[in-house]
Amino acid sequence: MSKTESFLTGLITGALAGSIIALLYAPDTGTNTRKKLSYQVSHYRDELVDLIGELQKEKDKLMSEAKEKGEKVVSEAKKKADDLIKEAEHLLQTIDQTPKA
Repeated sequence: MSKTESFLTGLITGALAGSIIALLYAPDTGTNTRKKLSYQVSHYRDELVDLIGELQKEKDKLMSEAKEKGEKVVSEAKKKADDLIKEAEHLLQTIDQTPKA
C-alpha cells in the first residue's frame, strides 16, 4: 500500500471513528446531532475533494516528468543508434577501399 493510500485510509478511518464517538457521547438532541453530523460529513467531503485534487495534480506532474525522461532516453538512444550506423558505414567504406590481395 502506498503512502497516499495509507494516508487516505487513515483519514477516512479517523473521520468515521470520530463521528461514531461523537454520536455515542453527544448530549444534544437528535436534530442538532444530525445537523452537526451533516456539517462534519460536508467538511470531510470538502477536505477529501481538495486532497483528491492535490493528488491528481501530483500525479499529473509525475506523469509529465516521466514522459520527459522517457523522451530524453528515446532521443539519446536514437542518437547513439545513428552514431553506430555512421560508424558501421564508415567501416564498410574503409573495408571496400582496402586493396584486396
